Amino acid sequence: MNPEKRKLAAKIYLYLAALFITSLVVSNLIFQKFFYWYPFDGKIFGSRLFELSVGILPYPITFLITDLISEIYGKIAANRVVTAGIFASFFSMGILLIADYVPAMESSPVDNATFTQVFSLSPLAVLASMIAYLLAQFVDIRIYHFWKKLTNGKMLWLRNNFSTFASQFLDTFSVVCLLSVFGVLPWDLFFGLVLSGFIFKVIVALLDTPLLYLLVWMFKKKFDLKWGEEIKL
Repeated sequence: MNPEKRKLAAKIYLYLAALFITSLVVSNLIFQKFFYWYPFDGKIFGSRLFELSVGILPYPITFLITDLISEIYGKIAANRVVTAGIFASFFSMGILLIADYVPAMESSPVDNATFTQVFSLSPLAVLASMIAYLLAQFVDIRIYHFWKKLTNGKMLWLRNNFSTFASQFLDTFSVVCLLSVFGVLPWDLFFGLVLSGFIFKVIVALLDTPLLYLLVWMFKKKFDLKWGEEIKL
């Protein structure tokens, strides 16, 4: 690969990492708002089916990006982005703690009570999410490359979905469990939230498979890569 294309590949990697980190941090900041995923309207294990946190909306993007980076840039590059995302999340947690501690002046549009109500649980959410996320993302990357090696770089749909299904279940189960332990969520909603979250993520993973194929095809065409070949940064 010539130096100009290698420079472009490095720039795209940086943008993908930025999208990954932004999606991860934002999902932890907005998690306290819940919604019902229309048109499903039923209950399971005492929880309304597809009663979801809005924090789940940007989350599947992170797994799409790590699968794309794993395919194009390799396992080490994917692990590097995950580590950077975890650092960014803990850094944002520290900022929230400081911001919550600083008293608001009387003319502030957002008073202390409102700020605390919205963000006071975020540090716990970030901690729970990061413990679960650390396990899930590294499992996702490991399974992805296991299937990539086993299929000699073929059957992209297989490694994309199998790695995502396993890691998303681990992530959903772990984060709901930890948030329940910390008292952020009530235990009676545990099974319903786990099942709703996992099914939602599975559906999104299936829907993003054509998008992953398109992105991988564009990368391979642009950088003259064979199936299974990776760009070493």
